[in-house]
Amino acid sequence: MQMLQTRDYIVFLIYFVIVALYGWWVYQRKKTAQTNTKDYFLAEGSLTWWAIGASLIASNISAEQFIGMSGSGFKMGLAISTYEWMAAATLMIVAIFFIPVYLKNKIYTMPQFLNQRYNGTVAMIMAVFWLLLYVVVNLTSILYLGALAVSSISGLNFTACMLGLAAFAIVISLGGMKVIGYTDVIQVFFLILGGLVTTYIALDLVAEHFGTKGVFNGLKLLTEHADDHFHMIFKKDNPNYMDLPGLTVLIGGMWIVNLNYWGCNQYITQRALGADLKTARGGILFAAFLKMLMPVIVVIPGIAAYLLYKQNVFNTEMIQGGEVNPDRAYPVLLNLLPPGLKGLSFAALTAAVVASLAGKVNSISTIFTLDIYKKRLHPEADERKQVWVGRATVVAAMVIAIIISPFLGIDKKGGFQFIQEYTGFFSPGIFAMFILGFFWKKTTSNAAMFATIGGVAFAFFFKFLPLFANLSFLAPFGFAKANDKGVYEIPFLDRMGFVFIICLIAMYFISMRDNKKGVQPHGLEVDKKMFKVNPSFAVGALIICGLLAALYTVFW
Repeated sequence: MQMLQTRDYIVFLIYFVIVALYGWWVYQRKKTAQTNTKDYFLAEGSLTWWAIGASLIASNISAEQFIGMSGSGFKMGLAISTYEWMAAATLMIVAIFFIPVYLKNKIYTMPQFLNQRYNGTVAMIMAVFWLLLYVVVNLTSILYLGALAVSSISGLNFTACMLGLAAFAIVISLGGMKVIGYTDVIQVFFLILGGLVTTYIALDLVAEHFGTKGVFNGLKLLTEHADDHFHMIFKKDNPNYMDLPGLTVLIGGMWIVNLNYWGCNQYITQRALGADLKTARGGILFAAFLKMLMPVIVVIPGIAAYLLYKQNVFNTEMIQGGEVNPDRAYPVLLNLLPPGLKGLSFAALTAAVVASLAGKVNSISTIFTLDIYKKRLHPEADERKQVWVGRATVVAAMVIAIIISPFLGIDKKGGFQFIQEYTGFFSPGIFAMFILGFFWKKTTSNAAMFATIGGVAFAFFFKFLPLFANLSFLAPFGFAKANDKGVYEIPFLDRMGFVFIICLIAMYFISMRDNKKGVQPHGLEVDKKMFKVNPSFAVGALIICGLLAALYTVFW
């Protein structure tokens, strides 16, 4: 395998110096982040719409997209883009309906919302849960997969790559959300530019293989010779149906995945919670447009690698352990880039990993400091003390992730699957608790407690139900499919949909029972006028909806 050369290291060094110097300059401009919690954790009033949008994408895109989603593009094709394109639609809903509620009620953390809407017990349970999830699942997988990818491309020692990524992310994180937000703009620039370079080379390789030139010819040849990889909606006989079960990606569980991730997730919403409504919505709209572009960067290269493999161009490079490993697609393409351009793509991958690490560890720091340390451990702590604790939490969380990540089997499951599998057990209950908490004032804390615990219980129930029940009666409806052992299993996204519906029904009856007993829930301040959007946002949202309709129509 061809490793990085001198020109690649020079390009990477330029990227590193630009990010470091710009971050230092941002930090020096406003040193109140050293003592002001709202500035340190939220960059209150400091981030522009383009910084918010860039930070959302930089925090979201990481090694599991570059490596895992390209691998999924190799395996199942364009259909995996539904995670990106449906996210663009979801962001519109979050901007219109969720963000106004948070800002109107001065919500800065997700546990704070639960405390304000329900009670302290629900909030504390979820604060601890989110900390464990963010550290044990998200932070570890981003760090491990990032180091694995960087190591395989650069040839550097895996442990050294892990320590280097962690140290880079810690330095950025210690400057607070303002430094993270503005350095993310540069990270996204490198991420998109480097990603497009890889896509360009991949399509050009396809064109050259078939005796022509140009990326548009390459794309045309890709759609002709890998037609089976350009369908967004799978039929029941598709071998990848369990991962993306037909129309569920449009009208089912995919909405729960995305609405929970983009609307009820401290890691994401934190970027917009320090801004005014117009700025926050502008940033989210910008992020939605960037989301539309992501499949070009992470999925198309995987499909190109698939076609070239089928044409015996990558007949050995894609083999690992005697089998084809789809996650090899992106690293194999990167190693075909000429010196200099490979360094740029390497910088893009590193930028994605570092930005995600910094964003995740800042959210961990925010929840621990504001929702656990300040409320339960040291209520009298002043602003300076809280910021100090926040920075100490950044370092502690990263050290824990470094220590435990090699023992979680992340490389065996695949990063994307690793994250989805574990968060999927909790997402339906959390989303049900949030959505009813937003828009139904009668929802009680007992109902929220059921969603917290019962949602997880039902998720595990449906997961293991096929072991002791024959679910073949669900197959005609597309809600079950036989595995290689003949056991009918429920697709992951459909399980989430079932649990979400159960949680909604149960929360309704529990709340109505509590209301009859005289329980008075703590409703949020919600006004219909909050949801009105300005003309520019409306135009942007309509353009995105039109693009989505066109894409799904063309690639149905």
